[in-house]
Amino acid sequence: MLCENLSFEHICKNCQISFLAPSIYKRKILNKIEVISFYKYSELKELLHTKHTDIGYYIYSILAKNSLKKFASEFKFENKVVSIAIDDGIKSGYSHTAILNKALCSKFIKPQFNRLRAKNSVSYSGKSREFRLLNPRNFELKNLKNQDLILVDDIITTGLTFTQAIEIAEKNNNTVLFCIALADASQIS
Repeated sequence: MLCENLSFEHICKNCQISFLAPSIYKRKILNKIEVISFYKYSELKELLHTKHTDIGYYIYSILAKNSLKKFASEFKFENKVVSIAIDDGIKSGYSHTAILNKALCSKFIKPQFNRLRAKNSVSYSGKSREFRLLNPRNFELKNLKNQDLILVDDIITTGLTFTQAIEIAEKNNNTVLFCIALADASQIS
């Protein structure tokens, strides 16, 4: 897909190594919760925009394997923690955030699905901070209390989606350890 050479994968191994090697980026939201991301949004923009297409499933699976799965294999904690994807509803035949969440499965991380859903289905893609503030996601958290959590989403831009997810998680007596985003829009190439 990137180099146009023959490959049995949608992105060949050489391109994965050359162009999709993850880095670790960190920032804080709510002045306390760390958001860890692996790519600069500007470097993955075209690939991330495949998320609601047939090929998006394969692209997100490759990105998740190269970043989140590797992160999970090195993550250690005193007890098992739960990871939940933000709004992992199925669109176009799959959930891109569920793919990311599934990649976190490890000795110390137990992904759970269908837990955090937005009642407001307005898309935030390309929208301003003001628009996002005026149209909150109104998250609903299902059957999850008193857990240490990792929240997972594909892109962090303003941090409002994570902030709203953290608020509902904490209202249900959960502790958000940190958040994971595949890409961070604030990282400039």
